[in-house]
Amino acid sequence: MESTLLSIVQQRCPRCHQGALFTHPAHSLAHFTEMPAACPVCGQAYEPEPGFYWGAMYISFAFSTAIMLVVGFAVYHLLHDPDTWVYITAVAVVALVLTPLSLRYSRTLMLYLFGGVTYDKRYSVRQ
Repeated sequence: MESTLLSIVQQRCPRCHQGALFTHPAHSLAHFTEMPAACPVCGQAYEPEPGFYWGAMYISFAFSTAIMLVVGFAVYHLLHDPDTWVYITAVAVVALVLTPLSLRYSRTLMLYLFGGVTYDKRYSVRQ
């Protein structure tokens, strides 16, 4: 049985754990948000209802908050409490660089947690 946690990390379909959730790599800045309408392996719809991913903004907010806290603590301890502009610059740069991953993982978690789809080995190509 495929691991659900591994499938989340790899951003795979929640039903078959094989189909990719995104059509382009995260470093493709012009297309990092694009998702196919359905899983190319099992046909599971990736948008259960119109506007489904609006809820992912709350998950993304949690990611952004965590990034801000981690970077802030790292700057404080590594640079021995520098000026405020250093905190702001460090947080802004790291948040901007991690935006594609934050968006993708917020959508992935939204689909896994609230999409109403569970793993079913019958839809898996590898059995």
